[in-house]
Amino acid sequence: MRVHHLNAATMRPAGTLGGRLSPTEMVAHTLVVERPEGLLLVDTGFGRGDVADPKRLGQPFRAMVRPALDPGETVHAQLLGLGLDPADVTDVVLTHLDLDHAGGLSDFPTARVHVHEAELAAATAPTLREKARYLPVQWAHSPQWVTHTTAGESWMGLPAVSALPGASGSAGEVLLVPLHGHSRGHCGVAVSTPDGWLLHAGDSYFHTSEKQTPPAPPVGLKVYQRILAADDGLRRANQARLREMYAAHAGEVTVFSAHDASELAALA
Repeated sequence: MRVHHLNAATMRPAGTLGGRLSPTEMVAHTLVVERPEGLLLVDTGFGRGDVADPKRLGQPFRAMVRPALDPGETVHAQLLGLGLDPADVTDVVLTHLDLDHAGGLSDFPTARVHVHEAELAAATAPTLREKARYLPVQWAHSPQWVTHTTAGESWMGLPAVSALPGASGSAGEVLLVPLHGHSRGHCGVAVSTPDGWLLHAGDSYFHTSEKQTPPAPPVGLKVYQRILAADDGLRRANQARLREMYAAHAGEVTVFSAHDASELAALA
């Protein structure tokens, strides 16, 4: 089993005031896990369709986030660079379906796509406020959805649900860890490796300091997270629970978010 940490979308947000309000550069931290059964992806960043037709992302999003949209950053291209066959991707596990996380789905049309059932419901029947965050063209190829819901399981003191099978604690086990709030069905994705657990915390936080108590993200990121949240009270409550878990289990699990460039640099 081997894990690759990739950046599947460089973004240079507008209005950072040289990093004083928010980081000048953000990433889309994506995992590629080589398993005996095939390749597993955790999130996809932007895909080849987004790079080929940036207009489909919408002018407001592109003006605010300023994505690089580099063809070489797509997971598909990076797999080829690693000597791996994109056709061997059997499963994609998503933290959520925001357009900067699900853009590469169509690059792996035969893969099973695992997502929390509340998130798929939000993406396929969004409220007026939710419509801006989802881009149905990214899954117009009708993926093989595999939905999951929380049903009493626990991981490191947090609710969890098994996404891919495996004996508890064995390398290759994959869990969805509900951390709702950023979006309706947002989850972390926990992957058991021979070196311990990885938790891709998605957009449950944006700045590495938010794993600590007290958190100290730049003020612009604090505002940005509130604006994006489907339920900000729930987001903040789950972020606090994530901090508690991290304090109690820091030696057992490596926690990282989707967009913090320093966390990716430490692991890539």
